[in-house]
Order: sequence, then C-alpha cells, then structure tokens
Amino acid sequence: MSNIELKTIYRYPVKSMGGHTMASTALSEKGILGDRCWTVKDEVRGGIKGGKRFPELMGMAAELLADPSANDHSPTARITFADGSTVETGDADANDRLTEAIGASVSLWPLLPEDQLEHYQRIPPPEGVDMDAVWREVFARTPDEPLPDLSVFPEFLIAYESPPGTYFDAFPLLIMSESSLATMQTTSEASQFDVRRFRPNLVIDTDQDGFPEDAWVGREARLGKARLKLEITCPRCVMTTHAFGELPKDPKIMRQLVQRNNGNLGLYASVLVPGQVSVGDRLELL
Repeated sequence: MSNIELKTIYRYPVKSMGGHTMASTALSEKGILGDRCWTVKDEVRGGIKGGKRFPELMGMAAELLADPSANDHSPTARITFADGSTVETGDADANDRLTEAIGASVSLWPLLPEDQLEHYQRIPPPEGVDMDAVWREVFARTPDEPLPDLSVFPEFLIAYESPPGTYFDAFPLLIMSESSLATMQTTSEASQFDVRRFRPNLVIDTDQDGFPEDAWVGREARLGKARLKLEITCPRCVMTTHAFGELPKDPKIMRQLVQRNNGNLGLYASVLVPGQVSVGDRLELL
C-alpha cells in the first residue's frame, strides 16, 4: 500500500483568482468552506465567467476576511490586483474597479441559493456557431488533437455554468499529486509546470512516479475525518497556458499535457462524508 499524504490545502475565495494555503479545513458536500464563494459575471454577454473568458482574473488574488458560516456562505473577500492595490467585495466601487482592471464590464456575485437557477444558467452560443471550434478554444486543443470526452461530466452542466449553489466547474474538489507535476516538469523543461497554473485544492505526496492519481478513478478514499469519491481525471483547459505574475503565456503547456497524459492533470473528487482534514493526514484508498 502506497504512503499518500496531504501536503498542501488551497482555497480560492473568488473563482479564477489566486488563493491561499490552509493548515486545516472542514470539507462539506460542497468542498472546502469558502472555496469559490464569489464569482464574476459578464455584464455584456451574461453568465458566470472565469479565467477562460477573463484571463486577467488569474493575475489577481483573494482572501476571506472572516470564516464562512451557516448564515454567510460568502463573507467579505479582499481582492489584490496585479499592481498590488486592493478592493473588498462589499466596497461600493468594487465592480467598477474590477471592470477597469479586466477591461470588460463585470460584476461580483456571492453564492446564491441553488434554487435560483437563472443565476447559474449557461448562456447558449449564438446560432450557427461551430461548437467543435468553441471546445477546441476552451481546451486549447489543435485541430489534430482529440477533445476530451465531455460525457464524463455531470449532465446538468449542459444547462448550467456550475452546479447550482456553487461556483466550482464540475466537482467540489481537485486533487493533484506532486508526482504528476514533477513528471511533467522533468519531461518538459522548456515550460514552467508551476502549481499555480493548475489550481488544485488538495496536493498530495505519494511514493509512486508518473501520474498515480489517474489509477484511482472510481474509488473511494478516507482523508482525515472525511470520505471522498474519486470521480474523473481533470481535462485541462486554456487557463493553464495564460500569463500571470511572473509566469509567461505558454501554449506548450497543453501540447505537452496532451502528448504525455491525454491533456489530463489531477483528479476531481466529491465529498461523501463531510469532515475535517489537515496537512499531514494520510489519504487511504478504500
């Protein structure tokens, strides 16, 4: 049995912005409390949007000023812009400041109840749009590369940008092994496979080489006081290639991921039994 240990916990208070590490956290059925508890909406095209639409978000970072509670799922977050200036989500000029930084009209939104379906609805593309071209742009695939199998995602994502009541893409947790990241970096020295490009929630250390988490799909696991379902490998998208901070724009990231691991890196998971998890906890495959 491999030794699999939780090394780092990341929380991202605003969808597609940088986040921060945590020593310990409660996992609910919706993942880490306070993770993706704010989002940006496109005031021109409509809909919840992230770094695929607005890559400028990836150069910003956010931290919560209070812990989430049963009465406040989206406490105030402080956003730090790429130039070091800050704004809080409750400030009167927050939307204007964010609009100016992105260069497009946007607004900040907290989590809304899951029955407010219109808020989470996916805006359909204009009639006649080439959807193959759209998906190739989203997943940064060239014409000769295969698209990921979208049938593995929950069917409701056809209608909604995120699972209603949440702002994560498909599943509440993204797990990544240090081995997978090291494998890509070792074989792809021309690119920077920095963990910030891939935005995991839980980074684990294992004594296996290669891409060990790929073999765990469909299994359950115990981590701390929580029990997880390891759902699907994570097909990577154009966000991994964007420039932010000192990281350059790098389309080769996706070329190398497709060549080495079918464009996947990391593993989506859901929470079967909520509970507390801490750095140093062992992940036990069941």
